[in-house]
Amino acid sequence: MSVLSGSSILVTGGTGSFGKKFIRTVLDELSPKRVVIYSRDELKQYEVRNAFHNDSRLRWFIGDIRDDRRLLRAMHGVDYVVHAAALKQVDTAEYNPYEFVKTNVVGSQNVIESAIDAGVKRVVALSTDKASSPINLYGATKLTADKLFIDGNHYAAAYPTRFSVVRYGNVMGSRGSVIPFFKKLAEEGKPLPITDMRCTRFLITLSQAVRMVTGLFDFMQGGELLVPHIPSMKIVDLAQAIAPGAQMTDVGLRPGEKLHEEMISPEEGRRALSIKDGRYFVIQPDLATWGYEPLEDGVPVPEGFAYRSNTNDLWYSPEQIARVLSTEE
Repeated sequence: MSVLSGSSILVTGGTGSFGKKFIRTVLDELSPKRVVIYSRDELKQYEVRNAFHNDSRLRWFIGDIRDDRRLLRAMHGVDYVVHAAALKQVDTAEYNPYEFVKTNVVGSQNVIESAIDAGVKRVVALSTDKASSPINLYGATKLTADKLFIDGNHYAAAYPTRFSVVRYGNVMGSRGSVIPFFKKLAEEGKPLPITDMRCTRFLITLSQAVRMVTGLFDFMQGGELLVPHIPSMKIVDLAQAIAPGAQMTDVGLRPGEKLHEEMISPEEGRRALSIKDGRYFVIQPDLATWGYEPLEDGVPVPEGFAYRSNTNDLWYSPEQIARVLSTEE
């Protein structure tokens, strides 16, 4: 049985793509005592509340993670927290850098401090492949947030609260995904804009992302940065899976965009283990004063290991992408 069963859970950014899938999964499978949705947009809360037919186990808090007092109030009596709230658009971050710092960095520290003060047991924060060797402002803020959450275990000192992080790639079905955009253009008979024909990306489904998070709560000690071992794809293959035979145009990389993504850098690889029969990697903390012990089933990765989308050992073909797309719709 999951530790989430019968517990009180709070999700920051709970009206986003991940949040809605997480809520549905825990309500259907884990029988929580209550789930608190903490987000800024009253319209989205109204829409999600209706989508879940005003389920009596759900609680709705309007609030911003920049507001530490509101966070503390929302976390009263909460056992577990999923931190999904963030500003995420790469090009928007380049134009509005400090707004991203205030939400993704300062907001993350607010979550950490509020969780400790409220007596939360465990917190899992969502990260991104762009946090590994970041070249854009968004990635830099998420790397900083990753460090804050891992080191939050030191900050918690003798308190019981523990923090871990999950890092994954592009999420199929999320609001930020290129898939709906490509589908719309294909329906209109327009060419699909490809930032670079050589681009590769990691691809994970919402269901996989949610199960990764719920599973981490069960075995985390605090300090783990968990990375899924998932397939890569070529952007041109994704375009062909969505619209076979469609015309594609090379429009060039956007500001702050990488040709290939990375989830574990060579430096992080020195602290990485393969776990759960190769289904995940875990980057262990540099320094753990809270009693962290390496996982018993962990296998050290090879010397010089780095986990990049273009050198991955798992790949989706266009046909496989199409099948996954059909199951996620």
